[in-house]
Amino acid sequence: MDAAEETFTRQGVRFSSIRGDQTPTSRQKNIDAFVNDPDVAVAVCSLTAAGVGLNLQVASNIVLAELSWTDAEQTQAIDRSHRIGQSEPVTAWRIIAAQTIDSRIAELIDSKAGLAARALDGSDEEVSSSTDVQLEALVALLTDALTAA
Repeated sequence: MDAAEETFTRQGVRFSSIRGDQTPTSRQKNIDAFVNDPDVAVAVCSLTAAGVGLNLQVASNIVLAELSWTDAEQTQAIDRSHRIGQSEPVTAWRIIAAQTIDSRIAELIDSKAGLAARALDGSDEEVSSSTDVQLEALVALLTDALTAA
């Protein structure tokens, strides 16, 4: 977040910062600036702060520059823009560097989301438990790290 904010400042782009460590007053001031000030085109939010108690239906483009271990947390953050009053299609991007732990985590998150979707739609396919998926993720990450070393 700090790097993004520094870059926007250097480029002269006005932005709002929404973080979990802000006071409620500061947080609301930044939300209001993003929602109401046409010159504030960007809101830089931590994933956890963006996922709770925000209505950002004025945003139609979402960039996730950090990952969570759960698809639900990312979906929750993206859904801040999918609100009553949203008049534009919402596009979300995840920034992930190739051949990094983040790329492997993203694959695992997507895999877990697929497992959850299959479980919810009543598919006959075998679905692993969340614990199994997390264990497989940790083993894969450690194996990748050890083979790269």
